[in-house]
Amino acid sequence: MQGGGGVSCAVAGEAPSSSLAGGMLGLTFDPPGGEAPAERIGRLVRESPVVIFARRGCCMCHVMRRLLAAVGAHATVIELDEAEEEEAASAAAAAAVPALFVGGAPVGGLDGLMGLHLSGRLVPRLREVGALCG
Repeated sequence: MQGGGGVSCAVAGEAPSSSLAGGMLGLTFDPPGGEAPAERIGRLVRESPVVIFARRGCCMCHVMRRLLAAVGAHATVIELDEAEEEEAASAAAAAAVPALFVGGAPVGGLDGLMGLHLSGRLVPRLREVGALCG
């Protein structure tokens, strides 16, 4: 990619387009005007109720997606391409990547997600932000 880099995004739970295989839809965000990484991260977090920032092939991200799917929520997974974007996501979450945001608020990494789940607060929080039906 040219211009301020890009963020690859795979949206879990959406049907693939006719040319893509598997259960993921690959998208690329390279907004015009050279949006700064911190601004881009903030915008992406506000646009979706559940967001995971990760590196490609991250096993912890896979576990996070599976746990969220098991309770009925599908996360928007954003794979960070550049160190600058990874730093912005880590700073916004006050944790390392992978970083989970629910309703725009940082949850942390896998440990934060597991803590919410084991305490019984994950499902109510997901309902609160509209990530679950019922």
